Amino acid sequence: MKFIKYLEGIAGIGIFPMISLMIFFSFFVILLIWAIKVDKKHIAELEQLPLLPNKPIEKN
Repeated sequence: MKFIKYLEGIAGIGIFPMISLMIFFSFFVILLIWAIKVDKKHIAELEQLPLLPNKPIEKN
């Protein structure tokens, strides 16, 4: 519990949990937007990658 007392003494330390929450939330929002907008043929091709031997990914 002594460690918490050291953190309370640091000025402005309360902003770091909020910044990390914003980064975490932003990452998943961006990932969700990408998943909605990505070409469905590309997703279908990625689904088959583990099953096909050495097939390169076609870039659009």
